[in-house]
Amino acid sequence: MSAWIRYFALRLLLVVALPAVLVAAWWFASESSTDVYWPPLRTILTTFPDVWTGERLRQDVLPSMARLTAGYGCAAVAGVALGTVIGSYRRVRAVCEPVLEFLRAVPPPVLVPVIMLFAGIGDTMKIAVIASGCVWPILLNTVEGVRAVDSVMSETARSYGVTGVARLRHVVLRSASPQIFAGLRQALSIGLILMVISEMFAASNGLGFTIVQFQRGFAIPDMWTGILLLGLLGFVLSVLFRLVERRALGWYHGLRDASRRSS
Repeated sequence: MSAWIRYFALRLLLVVALPAVLVAAWWFASESSTDVYWPPLRTILTTFPDVWTGERLRQDVLPSMARLTAGYGCAAVAGVALGTVIGSYRRVRAVCEPVLEFLRAVPPPVLVPVIMLFAGIGDTMKIAVIASGCVWPILLNTVEGVRAVDSVMSETARSYGVTGVARLRHVVLRSASPQIFAGLRQALSIGLILMVISEMFAASNGLGFTIVQFQRGFAIPDMWTGILLLGLLGFVLSVLFRLVERRALGWYHGLRDASRRSS
């Protein structure tokens, strides 16, 4: 029990050590600041609870998270489905690869005016912007994961009569799942960025809209509280994703831990 407590304490120390150092450095570096655009961290932290009340969280944070969830979910479904098809068939991959390379090179923020022409200025536009950026890391990682499925495992499954949906579920997607989750992890940070960018265009609520309004009104400490809130949301989403990934890929992490112990 004491060994487990020491391990937990060490892990906690490693997690909080660097953030604590950075916050302390920010605190002391800005302590005597008189710059309007660089207020002391003490002022920002004091302003935070006054700005982000329960009502503002309902009006701005919840709509932003709903858009992020919808866009990210659409990208995950489309990316895994298309990536599985493209990765499974060589001819399909040969036809699609030049187009995919072209489209993924286009920065998603550039597409905002184009998407606004077709989807309007409502939530549909914002969800489409998020999905258009999140889909690429998921799609490309799924393609590579499906291509890397062990041929011996695939032939063994076929010889035992494991075909169709069963083969797709238990062989292809299971083998590709570590890379699929790697793409999902990359897409989550991209989605958070695009969520803010999309809300800076023709929006009436959301975190991006509110931060821009603070900046335009020269409410600089309030603007900084919005940036801090975005960082906290990113951290929480990362922790939640890691928990889901650890549970979904328990077999994979177990194999890795076992191989480390044996070596």
